[in-house]
Amino acid sequence: MDATATAPTPFSTMIRVASHEKHTEVNTSTFMSDLLGQRFGVEAYTRYTEQLWFVYRALEDAAGTLEGDPVAGPFLRPELMRTDALERDLTHLRGAGWREGLEPLPATAAYAARITECARIWPGGYVAHHYTRYLGDLSGGQVVRDMAEKTWGFARKGDGVRFYVFDEIGNPAAFKRVYRDLLDAVPLDDLEKQRVIEECKRAFEFNGDVFHELEGEFPLSA
Repeated sequence: MDATATAPTPFSTMIRVASHEKHTEVNTSTFMSDLLGQRFGVEAYTRYTEQLWFVYRALEDAAGTLEGDPVAGPFLRPELMRTDALERDLTHLRGAGWREGLEPLPATAAYAARITECARIWPGGYVAHHYTRYLGDLSGGQVVRDMAEKTWGFARKGDGVRFYVFDEIGNPAAFKRVYRDLLDAVPLDDLEKQRVIEECKRAFEFNGDVFHELEGEFPLSA
């Protein structure tokens, strides 16, 4: 055996590198650029938060059925769950009746439906969506929180930005390392791993579609 043979690339590295271009494309979308550039009022932030609620409800409604799954089960960590925090934020932003008349944008509905479909028939695909959302929240999501606090005067890590606050994760960097270890240990063959990578790219595209539709609601950015 050749002692100098290169070790196989960890799956967590493969998925990060393969999705980097799509990730960058979404993060630099017009809507997100204008949001972070403080060119929107709080209404745009609120509409974005409403769309997130539909996405995370799809992710987290599936947790019970996937809990014992050998592929998806290890990723279902209660400290990641966001639905309760989103509902608290929306109560702060819209009032107690925030659910009344709330409908997802078409792109959001398609995104949530795909997550639900993966949870039902393809745990590997569900992992792709889980990875794309939650690791992003632990990283770039903190930039959104900081902007929102400074721009609209939300209390630091308080109502309005609780979605971005992971109280039960004391060391996000360490948590992300554990998450990457879970990805590296996922019991999938190489062909299935490639399918998961493609679904991860698709998850970013779904997110980009939501941003595009939100841009249509807030077209007067300067």
